[in-house]
This record gives sequence, C-alpha cells and structure tokens, in this order.
Amino acid sequence: MKQRRFLAWFVLGLCLCWGLVAIAPISPIIASPPQQITPKASQKFAEIIEDTRPSQGLFTLYQGSRKLYLEVRPDQLNKNYLFTATLASGLGEGSLINGLQQDSFLFRFQKVENKLHFVLPNLNFRADPNDPQQRNLDRDFSDSVLYALPIKSIDPETKSILVDLKDLLLGEEDLAGLAQLFGNFYSLDGNKSYFESSKVFPGNMEIQVVYGFTALPGRRPPYIASLPDSRAFNLAVHYSIAEIPTNNGYVPRLADDRVGYFLTAYKDISDNTSKEGFVRYIHRWHLEPSDPNATLSPPKEPIIFWIENTVPAEYRNAIREGVLSWNKAFESAGFQDAIQVRQMGDRATWDPEDIRYNVIRWSSTAGGGVNGIGPVQVNPLTGEILASDIVINADVVRRKVEQYENFTGLNQLGAIASICPEELVLPLTSETEPEAESFLSILLANQPADRTQEICFNSGAQEQLEMGNLAISLLQNTVPSPEQRAEYINQYLHSLVAHEIGHGLGLRHNFHGSTLLKPEELHNREITRTKGLVSSVMDYAGVNLAPDGVQQGDYFPLVVGPYDRWAIAYGYKPSGALIPVSERRFLEEIARKSPQPELAYATDEDVRGLQDPNVNRWDLSADVLLHSRSQMDNALKMWDKLQKRYPVQGDRYSEMREKFNEVLNYYFRQARFVTNYIGGRSFNRDRPGFSQGRLPFEQVPLEKQREALQILQEYVFAKDALVFPPELLNQLASSRWSHWGHPANSNIDYPIHDYILFFQGRILRSLLSEERLSNLRDLELKTGENEALTLPELYDTLAAGIWSEILDPKTAMDISSVRRSLQREHLNILIAMVLGRTQVPEDARTLAWYQLRQLSDRLDAAIDRNLETYTRAHLEETRDRIAKTLDARYQRDS
Repeated sequence: MKQRRFLAWFVLGLCLCWGLVAIAPISPIIASPPQQITPKASQKFAEIIEDTRPSQGLFTLYQGSRKLYLEVRPDQLNKNYLFTATLASGLGEGSLINGLQQDSFLFRFQKVENKLHFVLPNLNFRADPNDPQQRNLDRDFSDSVLYALPIKSIDPETKSILVDLKDLLLGEEDLAGLAQLFGNFYSLDGNKSYFESSKVFPGNMEIQVVYGFTALPGRRPPYIASLPDSRAFNLAVHYSIAEIPTNNGYVPRLADDRVGYFLTAYKDISDNTSKEGFVRYIHRWHLEPSDPNATLSPPKEPIIFWIENTVPAEYRNAIREGVLSWNKAFESAGFQDAIQVRQMGDRATWDPEDIRYNVIRWSSTAGGGVNGIGPVQVNPLTGEILASDIVINADVVRRKVEQYENFTGLNQLGAIASICPEELVLPLTSETEPEAESFLSILLANQPADRTQEICFNSGAQEQLEMGNLAISLLQNTVPSPEQRAEYINQYLHSLVAHEIGHGLGLRHNFHGSTLLKPEELHNREITRTKGLVSSVMDYAGVNLAPDGVQQGDYFPLVVGPYDRWAIAYGYKPSGALIPVSERRFLEEIARKSPQPELAYATDEDVRGLQDPNVNRWDLSADVLLHSRSQMDNALKMWDKLQKRYPVQGDRYSEMREKFNEVLNYYFRQARFVTNYIGGRSFNRDRPGFSQGRLPFEQVPLEKQREALQILQEYVFAKDALVFPPELLNQLASSRWSHWGHPANSNIDYPIHDYILFFQGRILRSLLSEERLSNLRDLELKTGENEALTLPELYDTLAAGIWSEILDPKTAMDISSVRRSLQREHLNILIAMVLGRTQVPEDARTLAWYQLRQLSDRLDAAIDRNLETYTRAHLEETRDRIAKTLDARYQRDS
C-alpha cells in the first residue's frame, strides 16, 4: 500500500515537473499586457453575444443595449468591400448638410495575431497576375492600416471572428473624419455618441452612428447660427459596407483627356512600353443593351434614381425632367430610356442612405453652403459606378434676404476670397457675425479641396439665381405673375439637377460649355430647346438675361448639349470588346471629333491655370466680351429702374439695399470676365495630325485685348462710371432685426466708397498682377511683330483713364472722392512695384518707375490750377509720395 502511494506521488511530482518545463517558454506571453492575451476560454463566443439580437446578411451583426458586435467569417478575410460614409443629419452650415457623402473607399479585414486589421489596400500600383513582380508589390508599397481591432472571441467550430464595432466606429476619432473639420475647437465626446440603427442585407450592411461633439475646455467655440448653443452639437453618420461586383461582365473603359470624366488611375509596373505607365479608367455605370443588334435598345438594367419623399411636391416634376433630360444623350450611345425616375413613397421603410438606392435628396440649411452636389460610389479597381446620391439644398428656392443685405465685412473679404479666388464677393454673412465667418473658414480650411470648391462655386450659383429673380421684376415692363416666377424656379431646378446628375454619370465640369451660341441666338427657344443653350450642362452657365429690346428666352439650360451627347457616347457606347485595350481604335474614332467647336472642353484646372476668356464660371455666349458688356448695361438699367419702381408700399428699405448689392456684385463679375481678354490665350486638347492646323495655345487677338481695355475704362475706371443719385444711396438702409441668423448690422449707413473701391481695386490689381504681367511679357515672344499688347500700352492706357483729370487737359480738374480713392489705389500698386514690395517682372518694375516719373511731371502743372481743397491736398500728397518713392529707389540702387 505504501509502495502504491509512493509511486502515485512520484508520478504526480514528475508530471508537475514536466508541466513547469512545458509552460516555462510561454511565461513571457502570460506576463505581457492584457491587450496581447489571446481570448480566454471563459470568453466564449456564445457568452459574449448572449444578450444580443443577431441580424444575418452580408455580415452577421449582434446588437444589444449599447452593444454592436460584428462577426467576420474566415472566407470574408482579405476580401475587398466598399465603405461609404454619408451625413444622415447635419448642421445646415457649409458642407455639413444632410445627405452629403463624406468618404468612400475600398477596404478589407486582415487577421494579424489576435487583432483584426481594418486595411485600405494600396491600389495605386498593380501588376499582371502572371508577372513575377506581383510577388513584390506588398513589399515595395505599403497598405494603410487604419485600425487594429481587438478580437473578442473566435468561434471554435466556424472559426468566425467576433469584434466590437465600438472599437471601429466609436473610438477617439470618427471613421468619417468629421472631427478633423473643426480644428482645435471641438472634440468627439464618447459619452454622447452611440449606435442609432443597423440593418443587414445580402449584399450590404447599413449602420447609423450619432456622434456628439463638445467644445474643448477653455476654448470659446465659434458661433454657429443654426445651433441653440454653439458649445455642443450632434452629427449622424450613415455607414454602408457593400460587396464589390466581380465577374459581372463589366469592362473598364480607358480615359481620354479630350473628354471630361472622373478617373480611377493606377501605375502598371508590368508595362514597360508606356512612357508613364499609368492606366486610367473613366467612372461610368455598367450598362448593357438588352438587344445588342438594335440601333437603339433599352438597357438590361437601367439607372434608377429615386426622388426622396421630403422633396416638396411642386418641385418634383422639374427634378424628374432634369434627370430624364440625359436620356437624349444616351440615345447617342445606343440606349433608349437608360435612366428612370421613381418616387419614394411617403410610407417607404427603406433609408435614402441605403447604398442600394440612388436618391435625389432635399436638405435644408441655415443659409449658404452647397446648392447641389452629386457624389458617386465607385469600384476603384475598375471605375464602375455602383451608386449615386444627389443632394439639393432647399435654400435654392428661398429668398435669402439677409445674404445680400450686407456684404461680408471688407476686412474679412480678402481672407475668404483667397480661398475662393474666382468669386469677387462671397455674400455669406453680415458684417456683425465674424464668429460665424470663422466657423465657415474652419470648414473650408479643413476639408478636401473639391468640397471647398463646391461651396465657392455654389455661392456664385446663388448669385445667378437671385439676379434672374430680380431681373424678372426690373427688366420686364410688366409685373411678373406667380406662374412666371414658378417657371423660373423650375427652370433653375431642372438645370441644377441635370448638372448634378451629370456628375452622377461620371462627368467632370466643362467650363467651355457656355460658349455654344452667339449672343443673338441665346433667346431663340427654337435653338435653345433643340441644340441647347449651352454645349454642356456640366458648365456653370450664367443666368440668361435678355438685353434691352430683346424678347426674353429661357433663363437656364433645359436640354443637354452636343458636348454632353458626345461625352456620353464616349463613355457608354458599347464596343463589344472584352478587354479595355481592344477598345482603343473604337474610342479614338469618337474622341478625334474633339476639334469641333461645340465639343470644346475645359475643366477646373483649366480655369485656375490658364487665363482663357472663353473658360469661366457664370459667363455665357460665344462672344463673352460682347455679352458681358450687354450684362453691365443690364445692370445699369436695373439700378435706374430700382430707384424708380422701388420700394413699393409694404416693402422695407433694407430690400433696396439687398437688390442694390445683388446688381453691384453681378456688374463686377462681368467686368472680371472682360479682364481675361488682356494677356489671355486659349488652350485646346487636340492631337497632332488631327488638329486642323491648330496649335495647343492660341493668343487673344490684339484688337480684342484693346477692346477689353476700352470696356474696362468705360465701365470701371471712367470718371462718370458708378455714379449714383443721392436719392438712391439714401434708401440703402440696413435691416434692424437682431436675432440668431440675422444680427443687426452695426453699420446702419451704406459704405458706398468702400464697396466701390473694393471692386475697382480687385479689377485693377488683377490687371497689374504678377501672373498677367508675366503672361503679357511672354506673349511678346509668342506672337508676331505688332500683334501683342505690350506692357507700356497697358500701363499708359490704365493711367490715361484713372488719372484723366491730370493727364487730359480737356477734363475738368476737380476730382471726386471715388476717383481719389481709385487713384490712390493705382499709386499704391505702382509704388509697391518700384520699392520691390510685390514680385513682378523687372520690366514691369521699371515701367512703374517710369510711370511715376511721368505722373510727377504732370502733377507740377496741375497743382498750379485753381483747385478745391480736397483735390489740391490729394495732388500735393501724391506728388510728395512719388518724390519719396523715387528717392528711396535711388538710394537703394546706389
């Protein structure tokens, strides 16, 4: 018995010794931090999800009280999915409006040890699957691992992985990137953030999260007019995760820079024949004809857009017509009724954010922001468009009195204009709301450039809408009926929706589209409703206001133009090819038509990078110079009629101020179009051998540049320009309302001198900018003899107009206050050049010195005349400043 006991204890001791030896190598892992521990056996999969409700589909979700778990099967690892984030509730400020897409990208789940990585694969570099270099891609270029999620449990039978979605969607930063928009003013508050809803379908998963934001301690938050208290707010984000279509017969289509499509681009490291190695696919929907042999065939699956049930009933027909207008373009690609429109029912149970639906949404704001936007969700592997939502700002049909009552404070105008350089004025808020402006500046500065551009562009769109609305009252001889105003609004909505649908089809802006018709054709509806008012609705065309004596036609484009039809043919016409490279000859036959004038194309970077008088936002007609002059004449007539016909009984005088400012802004926008002729040139995308003799760059003819200078002299810088009767100026009162969203203007009076000088100064500084002066100097080498506008001619012409009281003996000597301000502005520009405070070509600096010398000589004679005190003081000070400048230049150079 004792021997048995001894043997038992011996065996037990031996086992313990071997056990200690066996566990010794893993003791460091046991001692490691808790987050590194493999899930304990006690944390069984079933126990974690015990109090949750499962939802099965693309993934399996387990939702409980403040819990949301995601189950990822082994076959779902290392597989691509499309991730999209959309605002489900906004602030009604800037781009933070309900329905606006925030981000869209491809991702995959990867298991690494005891973590599930949320990975954005690097799609910028690819290789042929049979190329040995394919094995090196992961080592040559990095993916982006955004999150490493702790694995809560692994099912012992199915090997499915369980993670807590709080770790992904309710962490310190939101996956939509909203927290980055607010600078150092707000932080994400986890105590106020929560899962609002979740739904799972066979091909997609929809999750809605509410994020609470709270002002940082010790920081005064910016004033946000749409909030009851600017210290805190909520934003709801709708997340969609969807399968990527594979083996569905879609053939990516190669891009051509003569046709404007958004692109998916990657570098093919297997391609040793191309100079660049880039492969570029256009963004387009997967359309297949139901009858491939028919000239015109319905698609197997049409593109369906739903009108959200929040859209007011009176606007639904205009929106529907705007969408369906693209079917005319698809006929050029061989498709009949490629697009369909359906109405979302009032009792519909599906969510507009659901990625399975393409929805035209209606969003209200506190004022400003985007008028409309058309983002898409794209498969970045192929360029195939998978979904699109169009967001329309409800404010486009409301009168925004407060926006034009007072221009943005002049001290802040320059800062905002630097963000939106193409806009002369951004009537965003009144002078007494600097904090509201700072919040908008925060949004503009911390979001992608394309979103900032949308805000900038849409401020111009609002201006066009308001100008047309005002013109209906002032330029017509009769009071417009409610039916006429309704038609006007419906035309605008039709045009706006057609433009955004174009983005939803993959098309980029075409800012050459507004140059289709001659000025005399713009109001001929037989032309504008067949050929088109513009060659492309992807332009931002100005409101079409008839000159004096011409019967008013359509205010906005109502049919897609010839460029639109051609672009859709390039993107969607079936070729029958099974791989992209087999379509090259087929696509070239379409693209080689680009030299035709109605197919001219110029997009965003062309507006910013080239001074082309035919490439603008908000211009119109094939002769922009003539049209802009007619529109400035329209503005002069509107000012004249404004003081004669308004105010009517029951109006407020602040409405006079609003209308006056609308016209003033419109007037100077037209003047800016004229400046583009001076030193301007055009650029085309023609290919050598197919360009009909055109070179890429063509200079604006000298006679057109001189004509443009003369127009600016007459309408902007002349002594009798911008002279208003005192009776009109004394009616420009400010509203005295004082409440949220509409604080009282501290400057009750109207600062007419400041506004006129601001506009004149913008035009003058543009004409004498470093970029323009450099262009003019270069054009002297790029054009034939005596065919270029020289720098001396520009300087002399401007001086002759601005200083006519001194340089022209026939001109009356006394100088008005407005003229004195303009002359000081011109003097400041020349002095800054001479003293080296501005960067301009040396020839331009020398000419500025010469200009000051000439002006000084004429001042001596002018001061001897019989002058009133204002003028004498102004001229003597000018002479003194010139003398000191020339002396300082001499001392610096000696």
